[in-house]
Amino acid sequence: MITSRITISLVAACFFGTASFASAKEKAPAKEKAGAGTSEYTKGIQLLDGQQYDQAVTEFTKAILANDKQPVFYEGRGFAYLALQRFQEAGDDFSKAIELLPKDMRAFVGRAQVFLQQKNYQQALADTEKALEIKPDEIAAIKLRGFAELGLSQWDKAIADFTNVIQKKPDDLQTYDRRALAYRGLKNFDAAIADYTFLLEKNANDTEALTKRGYTYSLMGQYEKAIPDFQAALKLNPQDNDTFQRLQWTQGRLAAQNASPVATTTTAPTAAPEKPSLISQIKPLYIVVGVVALLIIAVIVRLITRGKAEETSHIIR
Repeated sequence: MITSRITISLVAACFFGTASFASAKEKAPAKEKAGAGTSEYTKGIQLLDGQQYDQAVTEFTKAILANDKQPVFYEGRGFAYLALQRFQEAGDDFSKAIELLPKDMRAFVGRAQVFLQQKNYQQALADTEKALEIKPDEIAAIKLRGFAELGLSQWDKAIADFTNVIQKKPDDLQTYDRRALAYRGLKNFDAAIADYTFLLEKNANDTEALTKRGYTYSLMGQYEKAIPDFQAALKLNPQDNDTFQRLQWTQGRLAAQNASPVATTTTAPTAAPEKPSLISQIKPLYIVVGVVALLIIAVIVRLITRGKAEETSHIIR
């Protein structure tokens, strides 16, 4: 009988951080080739627990060559590949283990982690669901499902899963951080602040929690609370340029918020004088003079033309 406990470190891409999961329990080799590969597998487990991942891969490979029908051998190598961030090889090994044993909960958990690394959140969700069908109370699968739900922006579901994990494992600090992120996604900033504050109560020098709480305060417009968090984080890590920029931005916002409004007197703009219309510029006297002049001209023309023979028209009537 083979007794083993595979502990793997999930080196997460994007926002997942680091988590440790117990991934294997007892599994006996098949009667065919009984015992073949057992010693190599056991050595591989010891190397895996000692974080000697390359050597662990070598030993698991020897075990597989000795007996290629044992899913647990592929699982062990899959977790070693996962720790080495050789995700394609890890995924292939977990898939092979599932092929050999379709109800292999550990292999589904392992492959879900591969999919998370590859940001294939939908497939990761599917694998965690499979794992939980096999073992509904598996904490690792519940937590990984929460990670997948985060990636899919399913904030409510992620919060429910992380809360479930916290109830079962109150000392899992990473889960508080992930739940805070889900709360932020829902714009439930007070709940996010509560989770970050809990983390800081456990470790006052947690620079990530300080920065994230400060950022959450800034999202709430509570700049006077965000600034001390950013300053505390920079005191612990002066080279953190992102936090420095956030501090400057927040200080600028607070200064603008507190600035006294400048008293300004607004006088209504003086309307430009309108130009008088042509009609309004004509004086009544000018009108009378104009009419008299026209009459005189008409009389003169009449006198000149009186008695002249009318020109004969060339138009045939």
